[in-house]
Amino acid sequence: MKLIKNTAVTLATLAATSFGSAALAESETYTLDPSHSQVSFSYTHLGMSTTFGMFSGFEGEINFDPEAPEAGSVSVSIPTLAMFTGWEARDSHFQSDDFLGSAEGDLVTFTSTGIEVTGEDTAIITGDLTVNGQVAEVALDTKMNYAGAHPSPRMNGVPAVGFTATAQILRSDFGAGAFAPFVSDELDLVISIEATADAS
Repeated sequence: MKLIKNTAVTLATLAATSFGSAALAESETYTLDPSHSQVSFSYTHLGMSTTFGMFSGFEGEINFDPEAPEAGSVSVSIPTLAMFTGWEARDSHFQSDDFLGSAEGDLVTFTSTGIEVTGEDTAIITGDLTVNGQVAEVALDTKMNYAGAHPSPRMNGVPAVGFTATAQILRSDFGAGAFAPFVSDELDLVISIEATADAS
């Protein structure tokens, strides 16, 4: 499960107009918007179909220094029970001891350990993903979609960032590899994030 390992999203570098620019005067802390942040995952079933699911309900922060984007950091947590696949019986099975063994209060977490800027609007964020009480390193291939004071009426000029990241992880890295290879061990992840700075 290289998707969620404690979520690697080039979050920390997204606060500038580009990953390599210094458009902001000083370091900012951005708070994730749980209503516009999701992690979707997909896997193959019996080699016949692709099944999709989603995690939401993020909490977390991005810390960004425009003078040194590689020194930024991100921390994210997602309730394990927030997983949704569109079929209640499947959701219950995934929460069972066959896979996640989820209980109230269990979290998927991601804590960044490094950021490599790879282009004007791209970066690789590496970090520790914790799922099912097990930790593995994950690298998120990230693209910044927006950074700056947003002009929409809802945002009212508040500094904001938005990005998309992708990764592939192995369920077996997190003790959730049941029924592989018939249910693929590989999970393909797509992470979409919005975060805003303190408006005060």
